[in-house]
Amino acid sequence: MEDDDLIPISALQHYLYCPRQCALIHLEQQWAENRQTAEGRLLHLRADKPKAERRRGVRTVTAMPLLSLELGITGKADMVEFHVSEAGERAFPVEYKRGKPKAHRADEVQLCAQALCLEAMLGTPVVAGALFYGQTRRRQEVAFDTVLRELTRQAIDDIRRMLASGKTPTATYEPKLCDRCSLIDACRPRLLVRRSIEAWLRRQLEDEEG
Repeated sequence: MEDDDLIPISALQHYLYCPRQCALIHLEQQWAENRQTAEGRLLHLRADKPKAERRRGVRTVTAMPLLSLELGITGKADMVEFHVSEAGERAFPVEYKRGKPKAHRADEVQLCAQALCLEAMLGTPVVAGALFYGQTRRRQEVAFDTVLRELTRQAIDDIRRMLASGKTPTATYEPKLCDRCSLIDACRPRLLVRRSIEAWLRRQLEDEEG
């Protein structure tokens, strides 16, 4: 598989948050920053510097490159802890997020994709990881069960089909999601939804007149 065919792991989080956002970023190469993205970038500064250290039986690697040729995904883990035991080292990925735990599973899918890459690279099972949220300053442990793995693989397949189509999904205005998105000005969901409604009304009038 060529490098251009590999899907960035970050695209999974973008897609599950909003397929249109994912297409704007990964198809149309658009990006803009707002307070949320700036805070997230600052939170990642420490983890983005490659480093390895060992403390109390745990080897920690930051900014670890990840790859799964079978799934066609690539990316970078904020941090991977390798817990040492008699059976060897057990990988435990940790992803940093600026806010707090969310109702949707986008963050969990992104973390699970990291685990699938680690399994492919290390040849050993990765059963759990953690999401560290800057707002709560707490870790939320995530088990990579069958349901989450299937959701992750499905998201990868859906993104690959979307990218292959070359088409950006139409806008659907969801206030809780759209108003927090840094790409709202590029997306213009309210305008596109209004135009869709106006077009539908015109078709209805034409049908009645016909």
